[in-house]
Amino acid sequence: MLGMISRTGFVLLMGLMGMFYFATQLPPPKEISEADDDLPVITSTRIRLSDGRYLAYTERGVPKFKSNHKIVLVHGFGSSKEMNFLAPQELIDELKIYFLQFDRAGYGESDPNPNRSVKSEALDIQELADQLQIGSKFYVIGVSLGSYSTWSCLKYIPDRLAGVALVVPVVNYWWPSLPESLIKEDYRRRLVQWSIWVAHYAPGLLYWWVTQKWLPSTSVLEKNPVFFNNRDIDVLKTTPGFPMLTQDKLRERGVFDTLRNDFTVAFSHWEFDPMDLSNPLPQNQSSVHIWQGYEDKVVPFQLQRYVSSKLPWIHYHEVPDGGHLIVHYNGLSEAILRALLFQEKPL
Repeated sequence: MLGMISRTGFVLLMGLMGMFYFATQLPPPKEISEADDDLPVITSTRIRLSDGRYLAYTERGVPKFKSNHKIVLVHGFGSSKEMNFLAPQELIDELKIYFLQFDRAGYGESDPNPNRSVKSEALDIQELADQLQIGSKFYVIGVSLGSYSTWSCLKYIPDRLAGVALVVPVVNYWWPSLPESLIKEDYRRRLVQWSIWVAHYAPGLLYWWVTQKWLPSTSVLEKNPVFFNNRDIDVLKTTPGFPMLTQDKLRERGVFDTLRNDFTVAFSHWEFDPMDLSNPLPQNQSSVHIWQGYEDKVVPFQLQRYVSSKLPWIHYHEVPDGGHLIVHYNGLSEAILRALLFQEKPL
């Protein structure tokens, strides 16, 4: 009897070890040769960075040599340089605005960065701006998770900034200045902690979870009331949404690795605390803004209010019926531009 129990225990132990090994392993990436018909065709204009990586970009608005304002747009999680920024063409022409949009490392047709960090995001933006010769100073607008790149610009290249707007910016629960009383009961904090642990120690399990079809998973973001309020869901009826977050795209190892890497860097332990930053524009040449939805289910407004209260040089705007997709609401892009370029008073 004792021997049977020992054998059963051994079998269970081996099974658990096998499951753990499976959880830590990712499927191998697809090997592509130069003769492969599936070799991706690059259609975007790209620059080569100093470390050899290529960064894809697109230019919109008025030609840069005719522009009065040059703005770098930084897309968020699962998006790309093709993100919609619904500024009226009349306003763009009137204010002579040039937009530079790019695929962040690993997204779209930009090469992944195996050494991605919070700092590398700002350095990519600076090198892109220098190679395209858009001037010594430019504006940066960062959206959602892409805002950690914008915080990085405020820290590492403040002398290059003419102004900054952070739209529903990510709040990292590991920032030292966030009071425990404010984040202790926030379920999103636990969700992020769990996701980071799984992404680091059990990436195979995460890959299986977001690509399996038997059970609903958080990869299915479209029209999900867990993440979006009613106004967001209306927006998603006419907006492409998150093309990289579909199960078909997530099965591509390159897509999965990029999203996993981007998320873990955004919620890593940063080398600085944003609430220790100084005003990069002390002579009021321009301004820094945070735009937040009161009904945002991804980033709670309470955290944004706290961050803004600790940085009085930031203008805080709150949209009463706004969710996480306020950048796609009619009139918001125009309001963001007018506040950024003309320092109009916050709402």
